[in-house]
Formats: sequence, C-alpha cells, structure tokens
Amino acid sequence: MSGRSKFLLLIILAFILFSSSAGESARIKDIVSIKGIRTNQLFGYGLVIGLNGSGDKGGTSFTIQGLANMLEHMGIHVNAADLKVSNVAAVMVNATLPPFARIGKRIDVTLSSIGDAKSLQGGTLLLTPLEGVDGKVYALAQGAVSVGGFSAGGAAGGGVTKNHPTVARISGGATVEREIPLSLKNRQELTIILNDPDFSTASRIAGVINSRLGDDLTRPIDSGTLKFRIPPKFQDRVVDLIAQIGSLDVVPDAVAKIIVSERTGTVVIGENVRILKVAIAHGNLSIQIKESKEVSQPVPFAPSGKGAAPAQMEGGVVVAPGGSTVVSPESDLTVSEDKNRLLLIPEGRTIGELIRALNAIGVTPRDLITILQAMKAAGALQAELEII
Repeated sequence: MSGRSKFLLLIILAFILFSSSAGESARIKDIVSIKGIRTNQLFGYGLVIGLNGSGDKGGTSFTIQGLANMLEHMGIHVNAADLKVSNVAAVMVNATLPPFARIGKRIDVTLSSIGDAKSLQGGTLLLTPLEGVDGKVYALAQGAVSVGGFSAGGAAGGGVTKNHPTVARISGGATVEREIPLSLKNRQELTIILNDPDFSTASRIAGVINSRLGDDLTRPIDSGTLKFRIPPKFQDRVVDLIAQIGSLDVVPDAVAKIIVSERTGTVVIGENVRILKVAIAHGNLSIQIKESKEVSQPVPFAPSGKGAAPAQMEGGVVVAPGGSTVVSPESDLTVSEDKNRLLLIPEGRTIGELIRALNAIGVTPRDLITILQAMKAAGALQAELEII
C-alpha cells in the first residue's frame, strides 16, 4: 500500500471513529466543571545545592546573591565576591494547588533552572516558599530532586544528553501551609460550566438533570453556563448531589470542524461536516530547469595570449584557435502539468463521500489540505476549518 493510500485510509478511519462516537453518551462530570472548584498555580525562587560541578557559573550574579542572602539569614556573614557556585543552581519552583487542599497535604513540584547550570542531577532543593498570585505563601517545598535524565561530556567538548537535565521534579515535595477558603455547605445555587461550550449540549444537560431530580432546577444561561438551584433537602448534602449529577449520562453535541496540520500533513474531520454542490479540479504545474556548462578545450600547442585569434563557432562547437579554454552555459527547460479530471460533488454529500471522490482523482495529503482550504474559501465547506 502506497503512502498516499495509507494516509487516505487514516482519514476514513478517523471519520468512522467520529461517526461511531458522536452518538454515544458521556458522563456530565467529564464534560463540565463547577464554578469556584478549580486549581491554583504556585511559584517560588529556590536554590538547588549538592551538584557535582554542574551548577551555575561564577558570573551568575543572582545565584551568588541568593546564596549570600541565605547564609546571612542563618547568621553567617560572607562576602558575595568570595563565593563559588559551581555546586549551586538557581531555580524557579512551581506547583499546582488542587481544590479543597488542606494544611499538611503534599503536592508535586517542578524545578526549572534559570541560570547556566548544565544539570540538576543529584541536587537537593533548599526550603522554598511557594506563593500565589496574591503574594501569600501557600506551600513550602524542599527535598531531593529527580531529573530522569543525564548530561555527560569530555574536556575537549561534545558529550551526550538524555532527556532534559535542567528540569527536575520532586514527588510530594511541597507541603500545603495555607488553605484557600472554599465551602459547599449551605449553598443555594451552583454554576455549571461546560468544557466545550455548545447550546445543544447545555440544553441537553439541563433536560437530563431536571428529569432525574424531578423538578425545574437547572436552566441554561448561555452556550457554556448553566445555573443549578440546590433543593432544600440537599442543602446539607451538596457533595452527594454533585456526585449524583456528575454520574448522569448525556449525549454531547459538537460543531462541524476540520483540524488541519500543515506541518505534518494530518487532517482530522468531524462527522457533522457537510458539503454544498461544488466542482473540483486540482492539478500541479511543475517547471524544471537544468543548468550545465559546455567546455571547449584549445588545440594542443596552440598559441595563447594577446596575439591569439578570437573564439569562433564551427559546426555548432566553440573553437578557440588562440589557445584559450571557453565555457558556455547550457539550459534545459522542462514543463509538465498533471492532467486530473474535473470532480463534481452534489449538494448534501458527507465528508466520507468527498474523501472517496478525492481518492478517485489521486490527491495527496498536501493536495487534500489545499482543496479543503479552497472549498472553505468558496463557501462550499459547511464546517469550521482550524489550522494548527
């Protein structure tokens, strides 16, 4: 099977998968979130010590200053100019604080070098406060780092590197020290947010919830938001209510969309794509120019210099009786154009039928991307075309 046939088979399989999954239901908890129940990002500046000569170089002033400040805070007065930091690296530490995280919970942290360290392998992160965007400290990070790679090289240069040795992680390396106030107790109303806003999906979710609870409790506000009124009997059991709602099944809808990646030649097509009546003719014009040089050598022992006679044409060949070598350029021009048939697509056809028709006229992956863009510009492609 040729590469073009494999690609078109992949497109058809993707279409079949979309078709088979579009009518299947999904749990509400998998396609929505509750307003206010969210993660928060934390970050901080820290120092990794114990590196085997792979830390920041002496010219990294912020690493030297950070180390001097830490020692000063511990009661050790040092001159920053006397410090060597080849075993120390400055890093930015970031973590994600999950919702309802309580004091004492441990979370993972990621360290990224901000200096010119070669590797963080074997290092230990010193105690680092992690702040939120409000400037308050929510967690403290510390511990031995795990790189998952290495970097090695010789004195003459070169070397080998596996993965990314200047980024490391500490599993459970931070402890939550401050909680974000969030309570569901005695809530009168919840706001449900769709991960992929769609009017049809929002209406279906409201219908499923109201049918399950037997009351008009949910109303769509827009394509991505629903308001849910908590019944009085669930005022003190909001968690149980959210669990019940999240386990309900609903059939989500989606807009007609085609995803195109020009870098890799990948095309993913949704089921709801429709086509208006259109005629397609696609051909490639190829112009090839080959340059060559014709060299004419002088007659042996022919005179050369100022007194030599000029070059002359004899029988289509350049002859230089004066003893000089003559080079003349030659160009060979070839023009070719693919002869493809005109393809007529009737109105109302599906994308699967379009793929089969394009396969019949022998399109390539790059041709398919060009044709889809041209059909969209002509208004014949009833779908959103997204290029990534």
